[in-house]
Amino acid sequence: MTNDKKKLTTAFGCPVGNDLDSITAGPRGPALMQDVHLLEKLSHFDRERIPERVVHAKGAGAYGYFQVTADVTMYTKAAFLSSIGKKTDVFARFSTVGGEKGSADAERDPRGFALKFYTEEGNYDMTGNNTPVFFIRDPLKFPDFIHTQKRDPATNLKSATMAWDFWSLTPESIHQVTILFSDRGTPATYRNMNGYSSHTYKWYNAKDDYFWVQYHFKTDQGIKNLTGPEAAKMCGTNPDHATSDLHDAIKKDDYPSWTLEMQILSPEQAQSFGWDIFDITKVWPHSEVPPITVGKLVLNRNPDNYFAEVEQAAFNPSNLVPGIGVSPDKMLQGRLFSYHDTHLHRLGPNYHLIPVNQAKHAPENSYQRDGAMRVDANGGNGPNYWPNSVGGPQPDGVSVEPEIPLKGKGGPHPYGHKNDDFVQPGNLYRHVMTEQDRTNLISNIVGHMHGVPEPIQLRQCALFHLADQDYGTRVAQGLGLDIRKVAKLAAMTQEERVAATPLK
Repeated sequence: MTNDKKKLTTAFGCPVGNDLDSITAGPRGPALMQDVHLLEKLSHFDRERIPERVVHAKGAGAYGYFQVTADVTMYTKAAFLSSIGKKTDVFARFSTVGGEKGSADAERDPRGFALKFYTEEGNYDMTGNNTPVFFIRDPLKFPDFIHTQKRDPATNLKSATMAWDFWSLTPESIHQVTILFSDRGTPATYRNMNGYSSHTYKWYNAKDDYFWVQYHFKTDQGIKNLTGPEAAKMCGTNPDHATSDLHDAIKKDDYPSWTLEMQILSPEQAQSFGWDIFDITKVWPHSEVPPITVGKLVLNRNPDNYFAEVEQAAFNPSNLVPGIGVSPDKMLQGRLFSYHDTHLHRLGPNYHLIPVNQAKHAPENSYQRDGAMRVDANGGNGPNYWPNSVGGPQPDGVSVEPEIPLKGKGGPHPYGHKNDDFVQPGNLYRHVMTEQDRTNLISNIVGHMHGVPEPIQLRQCALFHLADQDYGTRVAQGLGLDIRKVAKLAAMTQEERVAATPLK
């Protein structure tokens, strides 16, 4: 009788005869250092955890494809968008943003919506969220904002005071705060939420005409959210509900899908547009820039190994392909550096060789060499410099983006005169939300702000009042604040409000 079972081996293929009993001096020990299998197991175990992501730490992923459904060659020369019906392999990762790896899926938080397109011209990554806007518009504020979403350095507890102190001092955050504390801040599942680029990107065609674009992946399963009480209950009963929902749906062949819609502006249209298109705290109203349908995203395969394929997946907005470029959006510009830099920290200088991150349909031909975990041929005996005269890879001379006009003096500049932080969140509150949506929003905010010092409550309610008087009044009433004080603060400048609400 033959034994067809796989033989257990060490990491280097040596057979292991016993995996239950350590090698010891007699039945009672002590252990002997010659037990190389024990030492290998323990030393590997000690190093099994890589640093978790600072943001987007907890997530779920799946493979699938993107299929083009409309001709967009007048806007972009990207090969994976070059013809109707064309399919491109995709890996997607959904995540919560602020929580640690062990946090609950139903916590109130934006959701990450990241896609890796394995195109024939290299990998193209889109790193988006389930909201079309963000809290801040300058990367200099990003570390401070994320610190407020983490833990108090003194107590090691999450702090609503830190969060609302920052938001009340950062009026540009009110649009995203309004979305976050609506029921959209607690999606029912990853399958029942939209994904947005949030940032503005540049598309350019074969003639080097360029356009400003935004991506909207609209769920075909329909939007479904949890109310505050439903989310709180889910956190306690099934903290991994969204992770399991995505896996289980794909396992039973109920493949989730999204329809890609694009908003597109020519440079001339953008110049006269009523909103700053590079300000990530603003949307492009659909009534002003109607979206066009471009394609379909379908997820149809679960990963075989979570660590290898989801935990080590590394998305980077600087992974671009010909036909797609970036915009002057300050937050996007900061992310072009920060994403790659954090992957170098977490995964090492050769994270691009991890299979889930590798360019599947375009070979790497670069002069980068060496570094930890260089597990391929490392460039063989080819040159590691350019220019060279020995036949090394050379620039193709055509993969160059069209130029865009830039002007201005170098210095720390705030956003310009077009900025108005309160009009769009006010319109969202008045015209998009139903009365039940508004009731849930107020309840969620009031519940989260209880216990926050009164000066911060007053300052934040003044911002709500500036967006919509009813909005600010109802939150103030729920917190038991003097409405007259809120209205008085709303009439001040931001600097005057801060001076009038000191923390004692």
